[in-house]
Amino acid sequence: MVFFLIGTTSALNYSTHENQTTENPTQQGAHVLPSTLVISLLLIILVLLSIYCLRFKNHRKALVTSVDKKIPNGFLDEQGEQTVVLLPRSPSPSRRYFPIPLDSLEEEYRVRSADDGKLFREEFNSLPCYYHHGSFEEASREHNREKNRYPNILPYDHSRVILSHIDGHLPSDYINASYIDGFKEKNKFIAAQGPKFETVADFWRMVWEQKVSTIVMLTNLKERKEDKCYQYWPDQGCWMYGNIRVAMEDFTVLVDYTIRKFCVQFQAGEGTRAPRLVTQLHFTSWPDFGVPFSPIGMLKFLKKVKTVNPSYAGPMVVHCSAGVGRTGTFIVIDGMVDMMHEEQMVDVFGSVSRIREQRCQLIQTDMQYSFIYQALLEYYLYGDTELDVCSLEGHLHRLHNTRAPSDRLGLEEEFRKLTNVRIMKENMRTGNLPANMKKNRVLQIIPYDFNRVILPVKRGQEFTDYINASFIDGYRQKDYFIATQGPLSHTVEDFWRMMWDWSCHSIVMLTELKEREQDKCFQYWPSEGSVTFGDYTLELRADTLCDTFTLKDMVLTYRLEKHARHVRHFHFHGWPEIGIPAEGRGMIDLVASVQRQQQQSGNHPIIVHCSAGAGRTGTFIALSNILERVKAEGLLDVFQTVKSLRMQRPHMVQTMEQYDFCYKVVQDFVEIFSDYANFK
Repeated sequence: MVFFLIGTTSALNYSTHENQTTENPTQQGAHVLPSTLVISLLLIILVLLSIYCLRFKNHRKALVTSVDKKIPNGFLDEQGEQTVVLLPRSPSPSRRYFPIPLDSLEEEYRVRSADDGKLFREEFNSLPCYYHHGSFEEASREHNREKNRYPNILPYDHSRVILSHIDGHLPSDYINASYIDGFKEKNKFIAAQGPKFETVADFWRMVWEQKVSTIVMLTNLKERKEDKCYQYWPDQGCWMYGNIRVAMEDFTVLVDYTIRKFCVQFQAGEGTRAPRLVTQLHFTSWPDFGVPFSPIGMLKFLKKVKTVNPSYAGPMVVHCSAGVGRTGTFIVIDGMVDMMHEEQMVDVFGSVSRIREQRCQLIQTDMQYSFIYQALLEYYLYGDTELDVCSLEGHLHRLHNTRAPSDRLGLEEEFRKLTNVRIMKENMRTGNLPANMKKNRVLQIIPYDFNRVILPVKRGQEFTDYINASFIDGYRQKDYFIATQGPLSHTVEDFWRMMWDWSCHSIVMLTELKEREQDKCFQYWPSEGSVTFGDYTLELRADTLCDTFTLKDMVLTYRLEKHARHVRHFHFHGWPEIGIPAEGRGMIDLVASVQRQQQQSGNHPIIVHCSAGAGRTGTFIALSNILERVKAEGLLDVFQTVKSLRMQRPHMVQTMEQYDFCYKVVQDFVEIFSDYANFK
């Protein structure tokens, strides 16, 4: 208003002065009046624009310093605090997506995946954000700021977890954690950020006060050289976190996740409370801002979580780093699996919309959003194929004794589903380069680029980093096997180069040099004495004939390095190119012998090959993983084990006969060892 009066007064003064100096006031006044009005209006507009810009600037500054620290919009605050930077959201009309019946799920997934997932992005961008549907007052208080890992990821006041107050401290009831509903269960989860050093005691206090029995951890401590979560548990022994004593009881490391069991006890002046068992399931195969390579491991992990969590427990604590992206993805998959069973449909859009009312920005990226659908489709198409050994006999009876054509439990039907695993030819570019084609024994079996074994490039020589070999995951360890073809005469040096560069000590050979009068593998070892291939020399030290395989001990030396390496070569006999071994006992002995060698030499990758590196190679690796799990857990999943292998290298376990052989060997194993292995 002040600017308005000044502008008007100036205009009036100007008008008065002009009237005093004009010879014909009446005539001149007629011209001056419109000019005065125009000038006044222009001044008013300019003043209003100035006021608006000034207010917007101050408002924007206030938003950046207060609101943007709470909302995950990717801005950094003025102090340069670390924030969760989200992918930019493209404008998308707000619309409603309705539940999908299960019999339409496969088609809906196909449609949404087209055009590089365009419809998935549109659906994700249509999700409500609920920025202004709740306050963040407690999280924004000065004394709570340091308790937040990211200043733009804060819990709403209406759904935050409230801790008990600690006497003599500033308000101590705050932790960055929110109650989240399950499919039909209120407050089934607590979605939390990964604990900071300053909040570890608060985290364990929450676990104790909320009667938590299960912690689901979905981040690694460090990712891309950034701290994502403070290690809030002891590796061994026990630690005190405030008034909470946490003791490590047991841990099990598997390929996709680690299970840790803690004895947790409250200790304070009034006395010690009875201890509780808390199980942490730590999924280690989920990249930050990305998704797992396949939903198989995630679904197996989810089943384990559901099995471990007791019915009497309080909420499950689920956390990643910020407690929104991977955390929300896990919670939605859990709820939608429950919805599948109860209502024969899924409602991903509705589920994400609902839980975002309890914690902002759950599900951070369209990639995570589409992964939910991928996991649900995997579960719908293939179901739960896991067995315990006690039910193996009944399952095999159903597989081999189907009568009605409509019976979908038969072995043929189970194996047919495996053939639906798409061969990703677009991911075989390196092996299909003209310079590398001659290095492939079978043109249909080429390693995928994402897990191929890469050799160091020879100086001055292009295309020398390629060998037809793939890293394959084991039961407890990633890249535990190298599946490769039988060497050709011109790839033998590359074979030993791979052996040396990846510090391998064990080779499993599942083919003969010649089969049906055809060359299947070049002899890459000396019959006696020593032999040299390029820069690598092999010396045969011992040759032992066992029941079903030959054991060769050799010494490998590299011309450019002084030290030598011991190599053990397991050559299994009696496995024809077409067909299977006559009985399973020999394969059980071979797997056991290789495992003993690994324990003695260190768990470096095991090189496994037949002729092409797929059928017999895949069957051996599948059996190694299956038998290891049977021994450790008394569980097996032949179908998903083979499916996972086929996603890592094409045509692994090539025939239905080889697939059936996996079941047969497990059956033999259980019968042989059931007397003392407590399988039954």
